[in-house]
Amino acid sequence: MKKLHLGFTLIELMITVVIIGILASIAYPSYVEQVRKTRRANAQSDLVELASFMERHYTENFSYGAVNNAALPFFDSPKSGAPKYYTLTVDASVATYTLTATAKNGQDSDRCGDLTLNHTSGTGAAITGCW
Repeated sequence: MKKLHLGFTLIELMITVVIIGILASIAYPSYVEQVRKTRRANAQSDLVELASFMERHYTENFSYGAVNNAALPFFDSPKSGAPKYYTLTVDASVATYTLTATAKNGQDSDRCGDLTLNHTSGTGAAITGCW
C-alpha cells in the first residue's frame, strides 16, 4: 500500500515566505509614495481653490488685506474626511497674498515638504518634480 503525502514541506513554506517578503519589500515603498503623491495633489487642488477665493475677494474689495486665516472657507486638506494631511494658511496684504500648505499627520515625513502659492500664481517647491 502506497502512502500519500499531503501538504508542504518546511523548506517549500520557507521559500514561499521569502518570496512574499521580497515582493512586499519592493511593493510597499511604491505604495506609500503613491499615497503621498495623491495627498500632495489634493493639497495642490485645495490651494488653487483658495487662490480663486482670494481673487474673488480682491475683485469685490480691491484688496487681499482683509483676508486672514479665520476668513478662509476651509483650513485643512483634504476638505472633508479625516485625517487631515495639510494645514492651509494665508498671509495677505493689500496687494499680495501667499497661500501655504504645511504637511502634518504622517505627510510631514514627505520629501517634498510644504507648498506655497502666491498672487502671481507662482509656486514655491523646494524639490523639482514634487509639486
